[in-house]
Amino acid sequence: MGKKVVIIGGVACGPKVAARLKRLDPGCEVTVLEKGGEISYGACGLPFYLEGEVPDLEHLTTTPVGIPRDVNFFQAVKGVEIRVHTQAMAIDRARKVVRVKDLVTGTDETLPYDELVIATGSWPVRPPIPGVGLSGIYSLKTLKDAKQFKGAMDTSSAGKAVVVGAGLIGMECLSTLVKEGFEVHLVEKLPHVLPALLDEEMASPLHAHLEAKGIRLHLGEGVLSFEGDHRDRVARVVTDKAAIEADLVLLAIGVRPNVELAREAGLEIGRFGIKVDPYLRTSDPHIYAGGDCVENYDIVSGRPVYTPMGSVANKHGRIIANNIAGFKSTFKGVCGSCICDIMGFNVARTGLTEREARSLGMDVITALNPGPDRPHYMKRSRTIYLKLVAEAYSGRLLGVQVLGPGEVLSRVDTVAALLHKGGTVEDLAQVDMAYAPPYTNALDSLIVAAHIIENKRDRLAAGCSPGELKARLDRGEPVVLLDVRTPKELEEVRLPYDNVVYIPLGKLRDRAAELPSDKEIVCLCKISLRGYEAVKILGGYGLDESRLRFLDGGIAAWPYERITASGAQEKEGS
Repeated sequence: MGKKVVIIGGVACGPKVAARLKRLDPGCEVTVLEKGGEISYGACGLPFYLEGEVPDLEHLTTTPVGIPRDVNFFQAVKGVEIRVHTQAMAIDRARKVVRVKDLVTGTDETLPYDELVIATGSWPVRPPIPGVGLSGIYSLKTLKDAKQFKGAMDTSSAGKAVVVGAGLIGMECLSTLVKEGFEVHLVEKLPHVLPALLDEEMASPLHAHLEAKGIRLHLGEGVLSFEGDHRDRVARVVTDKAAIEADLVLLAIGVRPNVELAREAGLEIGRFGIKVDPYLRTSDPHIYAGGDCVENYDIVSGRPVYTPMGSVANKHGRIIANNIAGFKSTFKGVCGSCICDIMGFNVARTGLTEREARSLGMDVITALNPGPDRPHYMKRSRTIYLKLVAEAYSGRLLGVQVLGPGEVLSRVDTVAALLHKGGTVEDLAQVDMAYAPPYTNALDSLIVAAHIIENKRDRLAAGCSPGELKARLDRGEPVVLLDVRTPKELEEVRLPYDNVVYIPLGKLRDRAAELPSDKEIVCLCKISLRGYEAVKILGGYGLDESRLRFLDGGIAAWPYERITASGAQEKEGS
């Protein structure tokens, strides 16, 4: 008889451990305990079931050929015993047993183990806000949650829906609510959407997109209470700025690791979950842990982080199985890669944002590069907004954010691969990316962003971020804005400032003398390629290059007020 392995948790990491382990060591006796009734399902697909992309909830619980991944499947195909509706109540590390309870019969028993795996996942956050227990307030974590939320939408008169929390789950559900005919309000306590994923300037195009789709944004608003009607059903969401009528509410403010069982067993708990070593062993050498309940290592910052992602959980499962079977496998860490589709707007990031890097005391350098995802002459060309972040003194890559209606996945994955190897901006600039006009430009947006940072590091030209320029303008500093776009472009959109000088790039050599030599000049165009050219032209005509800068990302990346062809002031992308 082989090792007795008990796995607590049957959604993502747990079943992966079980299946992999039985392939590596068929003699192992593997038992999986699952408190709920469903196992091995794709929780990340729940928003797409609600939207109709996944036609049946059962599709999230089947193999690619349609076989249900149920108790019988794991027993017959994998040789694994799965016990559903069975809760692990306590771990006795000294005796190496788990006390379990059958939630159907109420009976208790103890299961001995040689190796134990904790894959207890996470819980949706439900803060102690007054009224949070009212009916009509939903979370989205399990299959049962999805059934209840869909049932509520189907039976509702499609009035007003409030999504509390602008993280991944909340944002991915917006499209569903709009399609169902709801007036949708999005409430986020922080100043912009996806605050854990994006810098503020990068969230701005997404704000405009959401508003264009009819989403009412309530940013920088904290929820104070939920108020109900005479049936104790939610009727409004009260924030510190407004009272929003609501027929149903989706509470999507994140998840927390389920660590209580591990804590009660005396295992070491870190800041973000169960503490594990590179082999995914806990402080007890015979107990492993993986998935949403553990603390991960960030390969970019070198600090512990929380990364509740299905992709990470499955990697954990494979590595835990390898180690139990006698193979020495380590988990190198994460870099925060993620991607989502928000009402037809793709959003992806990996590594650190500029805000995160600066909060860690890093000296950073960035590049904003908005533009087409493939040549402008291709019919399928779409805009993407790209921000690359690097370490100023070494050029080490720190992260990237890419979003827009265009293709973003390949760009983020390229940087993620380099982050795992400690890659630099120079490495990125030399990556031999595949090229053909239907897919990308001859110089991909990523490589152009790398070139921008190289130019800054080589002091060929200095950039000025939108946030930095806006702050200087607000302080009344004597900055001249040189707009080198064409007259036709000026008719479409321009900045609402009196200190803007308009000279088309083709006329700049003839009119350079019109510009003051004693003031700082920030050159700009649509995406600042011509802005950079203007800096070099003016430098060549004798202007002090220390007073010359280009606006990072140009008008396309300007997240503040602009004047459009109609004469109205509006946010970028509106």
